[in-house]
Amino acid sequence: MLTKEMKAQIVTEFGGEATNTGSAEVQIALLTARIKDLQDHFKKYPKDHAGRRGLLKMVGARRRLLRYVRNNDVNQYRELIQKLGLRK
Repeated sequence: MLTKEMKAQIVTEFGGEATNTGSAEVQIALLTARIKDLQDHFKKYPKDHAGRRGLLKMVGARRRLLRYVRNNDVNQYRELIQKLGLRK
């Protein structure tokens, strides 16, 4: 689980200031952190199919947000992917 401190750190790193929680970059970073956290959960509990559905919904939401950022600013998209360690 992400703690409040971890979320605040992600928001300030990707959003610039603590109140910029709605930008696409911050949302992508938060979804990426949650997805990475859930991957460990599924190694321990492989039969958690309801949780896996939630994971797939998060991956889809992140994909749509990444598409939005790519269509608006390609350089920012490339920088974000590199910073988060995503493959594209």
